[in-house]
Amino acid sequence: MLRFWFAIPLWQRVIAALFLGIITGYFWGPEAASIKWIGDFFIKAIKMLVVPLIFFSLVAGVAAIGDIRKLGSVGGRALFLFVITGQIAVWLGLFLGTMIKPGEGLDTSAIPRGETPPPNETTAIDMILSIVPDSPVQVMADVRVLPLIVFALLIGIGILMADEDGKPLAKIFDSGAIVMQKVTLIVMELTPFGVFALMAWVAGTLGLDALLALAKLVGLNYLGCLLIIIVMYSAMIKFIAKLPVVDFFRGIIDAIAVSYSTASSNATLPVTLRCTQRNLGVSSSVSSFVVSLGATINMNGTAMYLGLATLFGAQIFGVDLSWGDYFLISILATLAAIGAAGIPGAGLIMMALVFGAVDVPLETIAFVAGVDRIMDMMRTTTNVSGDAAVATTVAALTGEIDREEMISADDI
Repeated sequence: MLRFWFAIPLWQRVIAALFLGIITGYFWGPEAASIKWIGDFFIKAIKMLVVPLIFFSLVAGVAAIGDIRKLGSVGGRALFLFVITGQIAVWLGLFLGTMIKPGEGLDTSAIPRGETPPPNETTAIDMILSIVPDSPVQVMADVRVLPLIVFALLIGIGILMADEDGKPLAKIFDSGAIVMQKVTLIVMELTPFGVFALMAWVAGTLGLDALLALAKLVGLNYLGCLLIIIVMYSAMIKFIAKLPVVDFFRGIIDAIAVSYSTASSNATLPVTLRCTQRNLGVSSSVSSFVVSLGATINMNGTAMYLGLATLFGAQIFGVDLSWGDYFLISILATLAAIGAAGIPGAGLIMMALVFGAVDVPLETIAFVAGVDRIMDMMRTTTNVSGDAAVATTVAALTGEIDREEMISADDI
């Protein structure tokens, strides 16, 4: 029985659990809340992973640069493009969520919630001071995200500055990041059970109105990702790299296909490297460095989705977000996307990080967990396309590209 269960791909089990949960909740009604504890168990398991996954992944990501001198012509340009495109992606998600309002109009009064937190009266000065942790251990215990991220980035930079002396510690964090990815995969095996219970609870409590809100969210996720790929990446290739846009997308078509089907940036990495080197003419040194680094920290699709999903949850539960919250979301979503493992389902864990920072109830995960795989496929395609776009742009700016080797339409 177990062999048959694990022979079915996880995403297929999740989709089946989604529909089974909807049907169960529809016929069971409000009594479906009796199995909500299974979903709560799944959400607690996700929350458990936030601190160690962020800490190890961020430190390992910075240390993966290998040599602080690489933060010059190649690394500096790549990191600049990663951060800028990530910020644009987050604000695009916030814009779409604000304009379309996918979660507005859904009556969630039947869902019990804890006490509403008091309005956030933190000043800009308080926020700046709060990013420096008094005690890193206390920050981890309290799951205070921003100072945790700052501390992790400083550790990573310190490892780079230590050069040879820092390599043993870099290997420890790299191993830790790999271990946490494996632990994440274990927790993700709980997804079908959590999705079934949560969707039964949602459908039984809110009825089919919740499905319309979910459909809007999925549609906006795809729209946002397509805008990033078609508009932002095309602009980078045409105006910065000064290369043919059509030839670029023809050159990475294999990576796009693999990323959409696997929903994993890491699994697509060898294909992306082959496409950038053989089809786009990017030198092996630039492509190996930028694409490998991008598979770890360049997650524009995820960043856009985290901004969109946070607004979705705020609209569902009537949480008023200030402009300060918007800026906090933009920062955390970008940094959370950097810390997201390049494996299916990692976006769910990052949601807990961003939601908690702006007091959006974690019950929002109950709404999105069932359709997360469908959206994750498109987000990963966006992430992988971004890796190739940044690698090609950086190579063009540094003269590390063979423009004649770039695949042309006549070669297809």
